[in-house]
Amino acid sequence: MSAAALSAPAVKPGADEGRIGLRANLRHIGALARRNVLQIKQDPESMMDVLLMPVIFILLFTYVLGGAIAGKGQQHGYIQYLVPGMMAMMGMNIAMAVGSGVNDDFRKGVMDRFRTMPIARSSVLIAKIVVEIGRMLIAITILLCMGFLMGLELKGGVLALLSAVALSVAFGIALMWIFILLGLSVQTPQAVQGMAILVLMPLQFGSSIFAPPTTMPGWLEGFTKVNPLSNLADAARALVNGHGAVAHPALMTLGWTVALTAVTMPLAVRKFRSKT
Repeated sequence: MSAAALSAPAVKPGADEGRIGLRANLRHIGALARRNVLQIKQDPESMMDVLLMPVIFILLFTYVLGGAIAGKGQQHGYIQYLVPGMMAMMGMNIAMAVGSGVNDDFRKGVMDRFRTMPIARSSVLIAKIVVEIGRMLIAITILLCMGFLMGLELKGGVLALLSAVALSVAFGIALMWIFILLGLSVQTPQAVQGMAILVLMPLQFGSSIFAPPTTMPGWLEGFTKVNPLSNLADAARALVNGHGAVAHPALMTLGWTVALTAVTMPLAVRKFRSKT
């Protein structure tokens, strides 16, 4: 991607992005998003997590653990429980790639190139998030297609399903800012992945994604009630299955989304500006 694709004249590094208008910002975001998409095209292996993770996870948990959790021969019923919950998990796993990507761009000197361009610093981060939203939607689509092939029934209607997807994507965006901040704070992509796994594992398995919290010890059941992934999974499950409380878990999820974004987005942008 050439500098001309962003803006013709070059400006002094660190120029005040407040002088860059909204239209120019959107143009920069579009150009940078296109650059990220072209990177994926040149490295199709980077899509393996998006294409294979939903398939492997749904098969693994349904046929290896589904019988133990739901009872032998009850895998069909477990599909109705598992798939909506796994929508919550997709956003978290995809979000981890954003932090690794930002960290890798700094190590490769890509950010040095952006530093010489008349672009808003935040547009670099927003462009990455735009592309990752697309990857997240692909992962959720594959998950749902696998679910339907394995017997998932859409009892809540199409609009409810779209609401569950939108809720999952919104929360995933909030998580992306966390991982961007992490990617800007550690030295290597491997460090990002290692620290992310330490956070992901307790949140994923200490939630209602895979099993009802009522089967857990009291202290762990208490943790699942405040775990935002549980709220998201419960809301998506109620929407897809057409029964159960929706308002409370959905509002809790939105509350977590707003709070996490409000805290981590300014910190990530400030950290990015200081590094560029």
